Amino acid sequence: MRFNNRLDLNLLVALDHLLHLRSVSAAATRMNMTQSAMSSALQRLRDYFEDELLAKAGRNMELTPRAEALKVSVRDLLVRIEGTVARSSKFDPSQSERCFTIVACEYTLATIAPALLRHCERIAPDVKFNFASQLAAPERLLEQGTADLLIIPKEFCSNRNPSEVILHDDYCAVAWSRGHYASRKLSRKEFSTAPHVVMRAAEDRQSPQKHLMTQRGVERRIDVTTDSFSALPRLVAGTNRIATTHRRLANEAIGRLPIKIVELPFKLPPMQLSVQWHRYRSNDTGLVWLLEMIRATARNLG
Repeated sequence: MRFNNRLDLNLLVALDHLLHLRSVSAAATRMNMTQSAMSSALQRLRDYFEDELLAKAGRNMELTPRAEALKVSVRDLLVRIEGTVARSSKFDPSQSERCFTIVACEYTLATIAPALLRHCERIAPDVKFNFASQLAAPERLLEQGTADLLIIPKEFCSNRNPSEVILHDDYCAVAWSRGHYASRKLSRKEFSTAPHVVMRAAEDRQSPQKHLMTQRGVERRIDVTTDSFSALPRLVAGTNRIATTHRRLANEAIGRLPIKIVELPFKLPPMQLSVQWHRYRSNDTGLVWLLEMIRATARNLG
């Protein structure tokens, strides 16, 4: 396929939006153009590929097999173009109004993110941040170009793109400071029989914590489940339940909740928090700056 001028590049972008949104009106809104203009672009694309690309299926639009085959390749090409443009553009943090989209786990939002924002505000007052929740297969957002960075546990990073570990944290248990388990050293048997509060992993995916315990043959009596990792200390306070969490989160919660840290009766490898970016954007001057800010923030957290 040949795209030799700006109009052709715009047509490629329109194709990308049509393939992912499966809607002429939604694609038109995304490109800030009229629906009739987008319909015209779709017709030109249909003529070019000699294929419907989008076909009506009831009230919805479905991709044809040819369109499905194009979807990943078109997105990959656009990410390459964006990476090339970013490499050739200078980035001045003191003047930039760029918005960075970062996929972040709850741990990141509780630790790295607040410190990063404070650090960047002094250096880059107009730079903006959009923190998106970590869902299953977060690497897809990098591949699609909808996320600039991932800051998530190493286990969830893919091998397709570069990453680096920026922070370690070990695991501990928390219990109500006046509860049954706060004044004693837990044995492995007591840990297994104690009622636990645990977090469910997204889409029934096994959490790193559960995976590590399963490897060591550790069982837990689960009484309460939640989708929020940061809620674990709050759900333990005032009860005779315990929860396993990261030590930094436990220490932060102690300052505002009547809870106490209880050491685990077995050793777990520390959690490794990693930052990952797209392989085509390693020389993006804005991302290079942001990565250094993240590294500095993580070093200050110790």
